[in-house]
Amino acid sequence: MVSAAGLAGCETVGSAAGPRQYAVLEKDTTGATNVNIASLTEVVQRNPNDAAAYNTRGAAYARAGQFNDAIADFTKAIQLDPNSASAYNNRALASRQIGRDGPALQDFTKAIGIDPNYGPAYIGRANVERAQGNLDQALNDLNVAIRLMPESAEAYHARGLVRQKQGQDTQAIADFDAAIDRDPFKSAPYAARGQSLIATNQYPKAIEDYNAALNVNNKDATSWAYRGLAYEKSGQRKEAMENYQRAATIDPNNSVARAGLGRVQGGVGSLFN
Repeated sequence: MVSAAGLAGCETVGSAAGPRQYAVLEKDTTGATNVNIASLTEVVQRNPNDAAAYNTRGAAYARAGQFNDAIADFTKAIQLDPNSASAYNNRALASRQIGRDGPALQDFTKAIGIDPNYGPAYIGRANVERAQGNLDQALNDLNVAIRLMPESAEAYHARGLVRQKQGQDTQAIADFDAAIDRDPFKSAPYAARGQSLIATNQYPKAIEDYNAALNVNNKDATSWAYRGLAYEKSGQRKEAMENYQRAATIDPNNSVARAGLGRVQGGVGSLFN
């Protein structure tokens, strides 16, 4: 069974500058997921009392972005097997995708109550706690997750985000380093580390991180905007303007890009305010 439905945490700081991204699935664009859902539906029909069948189909629905259908399947799995930490965790992750943080928090806590060694639920609960501003609780949960799952890039990334929100950028950078060491192919830890590098005046390193992030996902307006900020603080106004413009093209409401363009194009506003 896909514990956590194959979801990976990727929320970045500065959500006003771009879309909120929480533990999201890599959505399938090949059509294979739809075929998989059809075959899994046959399995469910043959085994209507099999909690694992519903849990597995729910994960497929989530990969297809059909979160309400996923929640319905996870709920059925829980009814059939009330002691399934995985089903509670999966339902919580799907609930977050449709903005239901309260029920998600309850489900993560239920999963932990069923299995205190179920690391993904600590990560998921910490992500909700961070979003709600409960940073100390989030940090405690992530310390447990890292103890249980020391090779989890997601756990280190999530703890880095908490430390970043606490203003502990040096410690955050160390956590993002650990996340990247464990999985160098995700863009989010590079982008998050870039923000902490900017905060600690390490602009060339920040630019390198945004190069890496954009190499993975060149449609991320937030990474374009923050690379623009790193260029601007390095005194490279032409490059800054190009990056801000690219960010604003992707997301006209990106606040970092809009403020940056106002400065580099001669508008009012101080870079260091």
